[in-house]
Amino acid sequence: MKIRRGRSRVRTAVSCIIALICVAGIGYSGYKIIEWKLDSNKTIEQTEKIEETASVEEIEDDSKTETVTSNEPPNTPYWNYIKMKLIDVDFTELRKINNETGGWVQVSGTNINYPFVMTSNNDFYLNHSFDKSYSKAGWVFADFRNHVDGTDRNLILYAHGRYDATMFGTLRNILTSGWLNNSDNFTVRTVNDTESALWQVFSVYKIPTTNDYIQTSFSNDEEFGRFANVLRQRSKYNFKTSVAPTDKILTLSTCFSSTERVVLHAKLIKRAPRETASAQ
Repeated sequence: MKIRRGRSRVRTAVSCIIALICVAGIGYSGYKIIEWKLDSNKTIEQTEKIEETASVEEIEDDSKTETVTSNEPPNTPYWNYIKMKLIDVDFTELRKINNETGGWVQVSGTNINYPFVMTSNNDFYLNHSFDKSYSKAGWVFADFRNHVDGTDRNLILYAHGRYDATMFGTLRNILTSGWLNNSDNFTVRTVNDTESALWQVFSVYKIPTTNDYIQTSFSNDEEFGRFANVLRQRSKYNFKTSVAPTDKILTLSTCFSSTERVVLHAKLIKRAPRETASAQ
């Protein structure tokens, strides 16, 4: 009888422990959901404020507009892309919110249409919003080693791949047939203090977490050419686009999962100096 009672008490204790673990798990999950929702709301509020503060305007080409070619053959999408208008954004009011505003990025076929920021490390904006308030949704930011003035060979932008489609959440689109089957999607437009730029996509892929594609400086054109060729060959899709050793590229990177990244690379094909650059 005593043995049965002892076993019964053990079973009861085990059941209580399991119940407590379940309750704790449910509570923690609920907390994380609420936290995620609050971060999502903050990101949306920040985006709405930015839309009220600054607008993206298309600009006409003029005598100062420069096209960049890599011996592009005729009858390729490049010749249509360079007809696209560049964009311009006045950063004056944005810098009153965040003095680390570095520029603007707009990716065709996605929701990515944001100002990007830059600070002295690659950690701060992983968990801070545009106004520098704490948020695990983070913000779009340039690699701290970059110079966002159009001089770098590889400008790298990061952001979280949010499931609410904010930040780089829709960068996942680049791996889908819907995005890849529409060549109108294969461009990115950026603006910084000194120039407006148009980029043509030449590589998209998903890859286990690595840092081999986030190199920002190169000893010579030959090293850059080898680097760019590796990125081009890695692409999930053949864009039939060459990259010359003298080109400049743009890299967008976000998380696909805890162990994988989604990456887009594009080469510079058109740029124009900004008339307001001296006033920035």
